[in-house]
Amino acid sequence: MRYEIDFLENEHWWGGSTLYGTEMPIGINSTYSHDFRNEAHNQTMPLFLSDKGRYIWSEDPFLAEVKNGKFICEGTEIEVNEEGNSLKEAYIAAMKAHFPFQSKELPKEFFKTAQYNTWIEFLYNPTQEGVLKYAEDIISNGFKPGILIIDEGWHGRYGTWSFDPLKFPDPKAMTDKLHDMGFKVMLWVVPYVTADGEAFARNIPARKDLFIRNKDGDVSIMSWWNGYSAVLNLYNPVDAEFLDSQLRELTDKYGVDGFKFDGGSYDLYSEKSFINGAPDCGYSAAELNRAWNEFGERYTFHEYKDTFKGGGKAVIQRQSDKFSSWDGNGINALVPNALLQGLIGHPFICPDMVYGGEWRCFENGAVIDEELFARSAQCSALFPMMQFSLSPWRVLSDEFLKYVKSAAMLHNSLSEEILKLVSESEKSGEPIVRALEYEYPHSGFECVTDEFLLGSNILVAPVVEKGVKERTVLFPKGKWQAEDGAIYDGGEHKVPADIGTLPWFKKVL
Repeated sequence: MRYEIDFLENEHWWGGSTLYGTEMPIGINSTYSHDFRNEAHNQTMPLFLSDKGRYIWSEDPFLAEVKNGKFICEGTEIEVNEEGNSLKEAYIAAMKAHFPFQSKELPKEFFKTAQYNTWIEFLYNPTQEGVLKYAEDIISNGFKPGILIIDEGWHGRYGTWSFDPLKFPDPKAMTDKLHDMGFKVMLWVVPYVTADGEAFARNIPARKDLFIRNKDGDVSIMSWWNGYSAVLNLYNPVDAEFLDSQLRELTDKYGVDGFKFDGGSYDLYSEKSFINGAPDCGYSAAELNRAWNEFGERYTFHEYKDTFKGGGKAVIQRQSDKFSSWDGNGINALVPNALLQGLIGHPFICPDMVYGGEWRCFENGAVIDEELFARSAQCSALFPMMQFSLSPWRVLSDEFLKYVKSAAMLHNSLSEEILKLVSESEKSGEPIVRALEYEYPHSGFECVTDEFLLGSNILVAPVVEKGVKERTVLFPKGKWQAEDGAIYDGGEHKVPADIGTLPWFKKVL
């Protein structure tokens, strides 16, 4: 099915994949083309919304592009709805029709304080001693304890989900101590089983119902970023029980609180990723991705990053790994991506790790940009969640450490407001991080992508350019009060934004 949709006068569209938030909004003169049937990045929904109240929906991934002045969509059973008049009306209509929210509560720990992740600090080599030192340093440097994610490398071969005894000689003692310090503990996992590992060798001779198979009945071997592996189909009860039994042992035996579910994106489940024949399991790549995401919902503490049609679920969603840079997929992408995340049904947003989680940015003796670190922390501070990895106390001067800690404390100080918004969103499904166009339609805000509203009454205008000491802010109608007490009326104003300042404002009238 192919639709060629004429743009209405001054019409703009949002949708597709979170990763492409910097390409939003899409207008009649945009250069935009993504075939979501063949690519998947971060949160992806078969949904586009218009600020004129229209929306486009399909149950399956589809091609979306702007060509010859038309918005072209190509896929299966595409629906175009034209009953609304604004971006908000389009979102609410699409959400209620296609991904209504569950009214399920998420743990408050995700939102009350910053989270911490070992990835950039340790890469593939976390150790029990290192993790405990990291946690102790968090507290000794004046940061609040919160969720601590032990990322990749805590385990043996992929698919044998037990602690590496050389790195973690007494994991129960470690988790007990972390709990005593006030942390919740999560572990990184993927749905892959290394093809020459113990879990694979032990199960293959005796089991013909485990792992995704090709048409010949052989285990389909996937090529992914860490090698070659068998892959679990979490719609298959046997596969789900296999993984769940290992994860439950970690929660029951060691007191682990939950898991960071990585991988499982539908591009990796697609035919091109398998080296010995396409999967023959009766499910599409998009469906297999959904099964992976639905599997993790059984664990109270969880995190996901790559989801298809995951809108409407009370699930923690993190943005994709960001570069430690001012442009490209760096700090500049945090706000546009978050605006799009909310508009495609994922309000429970964790930005990427402060200063970026793309490990290649830390190779070859890379020098830390202290200003970028501080601005990254400020930009994350008034998201529903924020997450650290690289230790600011280890790499920053006292001056910049003060700025970063101040951003973390700001998040803590507004946690009750954030938790209230989370509770409302769990029921209503509305975004927590909102585009100005969403809340103030047809007021000239459709292209504002470097500011956001936290709920309805907090305006945040982070600095995402190097060397800035003041910035221009577009204020919606009303009166907005800054931290220093200054009041700004609706309209365009220049505001102070020195390196220690995150411009944010509360609506007072």
